[in-house]
Amino acid sequence: MLASASAAAGVAALLPGRLKPKPRADLLKRLATAAALWLRHVRDRRPFQYVVGNEHWRDLVVAVREGVLIPRPETEAVVDMVGKVEGFEAGCWADLGTGSGAIAVAVARMLGSEGRVFATDVSEVAIEVARLNVQRYGMQDKVEIRHGSWFEPLEDLKGKLMGVISNPPYIPTEDLPGLQPEVGWHEPKLALDGGKDGLEHLLHLCEGLSSVLKPGGFFVFETNGNKQSEFLVDFIRTKWDSSFRDVEAVLDFADIKHPCHLEEETNILNNAFLC
Repeated sequence: MLASASAAAGVAALLPGRLKPKPRADLLKRLATAAALWLRHVRDRRPFQYVVGNEHWRDLVVAVREGVLIPRPETEAVVDMVGKVEGFEAGCWADLGTGSGAIAVAVARMLGSEGRVFATDVSEVAIEVARLNVQRYGMQDKVEIRHGSWFEPLEDLKGKLMGVISNPPYIPTEDLPGLQPEVGWHEPKLALDGGKDGLEHLLHLCEGLSSVLKPGGFFVFETNGNKQSEFLVDFIRTKWDSSFRDVEAVLDFADIKHPCHLEEETNILNNAFLC
């Protein structure tokens, strides 16, 4: 009986400590901090994703912070198109201008044991956040983050890539002042400004495709809408008619033509390389 009573006393002594509520002052401090963050969000039109440090995108919780573009729902269509490419699971892919790394991680999670994603970005902040998201989902063996502008960090992968993915800056410079404050005041201009007509980076990407894609390779990028997409489709068909086939603009979730995708003809490059 003494042993049982002693044990009961011991349990009774532990419970109050475990159930002890946080001091009122601590709770009030936490509430004040939350209120200050919400006030900053409302007053400064700061994106809520930057306030909490995350964005729910696809089936991911993506870490974001100022200096990195917040991933949009329409960009999910890019990942969906990759999943429709025959044999994509075993291929090597490049995500150019990876930003938060959301696309790279989403694609990597669909790949097989041989598949890889090489994600590039010129922004050091983006590189840091992308690495964080790669680690968050344990994709270190699938995704390699490389610092540099567009194709520059991919010299060793020329002619070896199954596909190239990109959501580049495509907003015309003159349109930037008209963006809603949550975007124009806070999201990085580097990830938004597409130059005079919004096509500066998109055209650069088109120019570099043949050097990195292997025969039969696939390319998909996001654009600023119907007019821009249709221009690019016509441009590619006119300038590289003998190099690419199946060039088309694809509607996003809002029935706006955003991404274009194309395949490189298999008889253009002399050598095919496997990763």
